[in-house]
Amino acid sequence: MTLEEALTKPTISVPDAGKLFFGLARNAAYDAAKTGDIQTIKVGGRIVVPVAPLAEKLGLKTTIGRTA
Repeated sequence: MTLEEALTKPTISVPDAGKLFFGLARNAAYDAAKTGDIQTIKVGGRIVVPVAPLAEKLGLKTTIGRTA
């Protein structure tokens, strides 16, 4: 997944968020999520990262719901 693709989705996985936005490996991304450094939500049994708030904190614009 690329950063541009991530910005079109409402949520992404913790490892993808860690890698794309912070350059973190899988375990480091989950550690950051556990400490609250990466905001997460629990959906059923999955933990996902909401893209819009994360992108906003980093000064990026999402394209959720927009057509190319």
